[in-house]
Amino acid sequence: MDERRQSRYVKLTKDQVPLEDITPGELNQPIEVPQLAVQKCMECGQPLPESYTPPADEPWMTGIFGCAEDSESCLTGLFCPCVLFGRNVENLHEETPWTGPCVCHAIFVEGGIALATATAIFNGFIDPGTSFLIFEGLFFTWWMCGIYTGQVRQNLQKKYHLQNSPCDPCCVHCCMHWCALCQEHREMKGRLSDSNFSETTIVNAPPIQEMKSADHKEHPETSSANNNESTGLELQVV
Repeated sequence: MDERRQSRYVKLTKDQVPLEDITPGELNQPIEVPQLAVQKCMECGQPLPESYTPPADEPWMTGIFGCAEDSESCLTGLFCPCVLFGRNVENLHEETPWTGPCVCHAIFVEGGIALATATAIFNGFIDPGTSFLIFEGLFFTWWMCGIYTGQVRQNLQKKYHLQNSPCDPCCVHCCMHWCALCQEHREMKGRLSDSNFSETTIVNAPPIQEMKSADHKEHPETSSANNNESTGLELQVV
């Protein structure tokens, strides 16, 4: 009898630590299954291997020398290429503000050009060895800037599967930097406008349908007279 009267609950001692409280919904979190997150083919729906990369065979919308097709980007790239580069990076990476790339471009590219111009003007007042070191440093800086801006162009090509045109992205920016900036801006501008237009869908309202009773079929004149009386009502605001 004493054993039956004993409580079925177990009392916790001081050595036993109580469990932490579980917040509502903590156990109902989604579970990530790696087998389900598989890249699939857009045409047939079959799973693709992880090492698969889509071929870069999409042509550019405009050529490398088509700067005059967009006068706004052409003037911005000619007089303020740092601003155009910052806008390109911001359009490509939405989480990156345009001010950071703009300042970096202004310091290394525009600043390097200004330093090279000043060195050429005061060539007679500067030691030839010093001038050589300055131009060598500027050449190295220009090459590094070409690699950095070429990486941005390469990311753009990967995003839209664009082909290397006319050559490698780094070489394009090293040899035709201003034309490459304008081409990239026109490409992203055209792609974004096309995507916004494709996402917009126009839905027409369905036609108004009326249910006609049997009385309407037998006495169409009386039903039409009733409809005229009902439509003749006017609503007045109290």
